Amino acid sequence: MAFDHRCRLIIDPPGEGAWNMAVDEALLESAQNDDVATLRFYSWRVPTLSLGYFQSHADRRLHPMSADCPVVRRASGGGAILHDRELTYSIALPHGHLLSLRAQGLYEAVHESLIEALAELGISATRFDGQRRSIDQPFLCFQRREHGDVVSGDDKIAGSAQRRQRGAVLQHGSILLACSRFAPKLPGIAELFSEEVNIEDLCRDWLARLAKMLKVSFTQSTLPATVAAAAGEIARQKFGNPVWTQKR
Repeated sequence: MAFDHRCRLIIDPPGEGAWNMAVDEALLESAQNDDVATLRFYSWRVPTLSLGYFQSHADRRLHPMSADCPVVRRASGGGAILHDRELTYSIALPHGHLLSLRAQGLYEAVHESLIEALAELGISATRFDGQRRSIDQPFLCFQRREHGDVVSGDDKIAGSAQRRQRGAVLQHGSILLACSRFAPKLPGIAELFSEEVNIEDLCRDWLARLAKMLKVSFTQSTLPATVAAAAGEIARQKFGNPVWTQKR
C-alpha cells in the first residue's frame, strides 16, 4: 500500500507508565501493518522512571531521589527519564515515509521544528552539535548529551529515542517543562526562563512546523479501539510485566 500523507493526531490524557509505553508500541505496529502514521502527545498519571532498553534495573539505585516512583522499561534505548513535569510525544511512521528510512533525518525534523516553536514563545534553544561526552554515561537521560539533543546553554531540555520494526519507525521523546522534585538537579524551561510554557500554545506552534517538515497533514483522532486493545495486551504481557522490567 502506498503511504498516505495524512497523519493521525492523538492527544491522550495522563496514563500509567506501562500503558504509555504499550500504546507507543501498538502505534508502531499500526504503522507497520496498516501504513498509518500517528503523532501522539501524552503525559504521566504519576511521576514515573523509565529505563532505557539496555539499562540495568539494578542501576536505579544510582538515583535514590526516584526510589519511590514506579518504574517501567522502554523499548527504545538511552538513559533513564523521570517523567513528571514534561510534555511527552511519540511519532510512528510507516515504511513508505521518507523519514522512516533516515534515522537522523527524523530526529532533526522533530527537534528543529520544536526549537522553532519554542522560539515563538520566547524560549531560546539549539541542537547540541557536539559528540557524546564520555563512554560512561550518567544514569539519567537529561544529564547526557547526544548530537542533536535540544539544549538551552548547557542544559538539555528535550531528547528523543527511536525503535525500528520491519521498516516502520517509532520515535518518542520528552520536553522538560519544569523541574521535578524527584529530579531536582534537572532544571526545566520554567526554571531556565522564569516562565511557564503554555502547553496548548507550544503544541499548536509545533504542529504547524512539524506538518511542513514531515510533509503530512494532521487529523485529530482518538485512540482507535483496535490499537487500544492491542496496547492492553502489550501492557499485560510486556511493559507491565516485572520480568520485562527487570530483564537486565
